[in-house]
Amino acid sequence: MPLFKKPYDLIAIGDIVIDAFVRLKDAHVTCKLNNEDCEICMKFGDKIPFEFDRVIAGVGNSPNAAVAAARLGLRSALIASVGRDERGQECLAALSTNKVSTDYISTQAGKKTNFHYVLWYGPERTILVKHEDFAYSLPKELHSLTPKWIYLSSMGVASEKFHDEIADYLEKNPSVKLAFQPGTFQMELGKERLERIYARTEVFCVNVEEAQRILGVPDSDRHIKSLCQRLANLGPKIVLLTDGPEGAYLYLPQESGATALYQMPLYPDPKPPYDRTGAGDAFASTFVAALALGKTPLEALTWAPINSMSVVQKIGAQEGLLTRPELEQWLIKAPADYKVRPM
Repeated sequence: MPLFKKPYDLIAIGDIVIDAFVRLKDAHVTCKLNNEDCEICMKFGDKIPFEFDRVIAGVGNSPNAAVAAARLGLRSALIASVGRDERGQECLAALSTNKVSTDYISTQAGKKTNFHYVLWYGPERTILVKHEDFAYSLPKELHSLTPKWIYLSSMGVASEKFHDEIADYLEKNPSVKLAFQPGTFQMELGKERLERIYARTEVFCVNVEEAQRILGVPDSDRHIKSLCQRLANLGPKIVLLTDGPEGAYLYLPQESGATALYQMPLYPDPKPPYDRTGAGDAFASTFVAALALGKTPLEALTWAPINSMSVVQKIGAQEGLLTRPELEQWLIKAPADYKVRPM
């Protein structure tokens, strides 16, 4: 029986995984000039002690977005695939616990549910990933559904042609808005291959380094407005660009036909970050969820950093995601300088 009788507010599309966190104890990090190109180092051929481990099911960019939306009070679902194994059942159970519909998750025989290893040192993590080659397709039921939003993010290399199917659906359903937070493979496919996806994107969210990679510009090109403009030229109506400690930027079209650029600082951490896994997912999905709840883009921009702040205080990408009343309480007690700044 479907979890919701009413239409969905948000349907996320993307791979679902199990993350196995290993909290490292004996390691160090080396970086080049300006803390760039950092590497985590451990003794080769040795026994490396670790503090503890924790396995978290039902995560991934798109599952994280679906859970964030559900916590904020939206009706959300996930389109993904799992193997016919115990790990797949764990993922389905985790989504159900978070009130995310699993009606459109495919269970595929002969496949293994995605399982990633997270090497966690300090607040940062290095993830060892392996995506199963699932048979990707949209569920037949989706053609009779018109959710407010589709949230598209990371998938494996076998998903290339699946993006054409998604583009077909979006072109046939112009009322459905698309949020696109590209994963590694989607960036590798290139902007030309995903031209139809970019053209239908309402909200596009990446960090500065990812924007440079997508546009094929050097690392030295950090002109924020230019990066946003070039991304918008690919089709997205709203561009979100995150920039680590500098906060985030919102590039927004105006009714006059002009565009405006805004900067939003980080929400102050109540204590040092514990694990930064999922901070970007929390930011992007909270912004989209706020729009789905009727907030303006500038209001949504004040919501997004709060969920990111909360997520980095916990292990994994979902434990720290807030409910709407919790998020609004953080917003009420925000410091005076926590506000949108026109640029």
